[in-house]
Amino acid sequence: MSTATPVRAYLSPGEVCEIIPGMTPNNLAQLRFTGKGPKLLKPTPRTVVYREADVVAWLEASERTITGAA
Repeated sequence: MSTATPVRAYLSPGEVCEIIPGMTPNNLAQLRFTGKGPKLLKPTPRTVVYREADVVAWLEASERTITGAA
């Protein structure tokens, strides 16, 4: 029997902001607008959700070893 916390498949923009330190709803909306944020799903014209795995993958892809431009 597993006691691990179940992984939530879909996150609201607010939930994404809760798991990424420093992310705000406005920052996330701007990333959506410019196409630079995590992949998203838009099941209705006014609904945006994110797959948790896509958010984690996007975040992991930002890994750097230096702070300067590469």
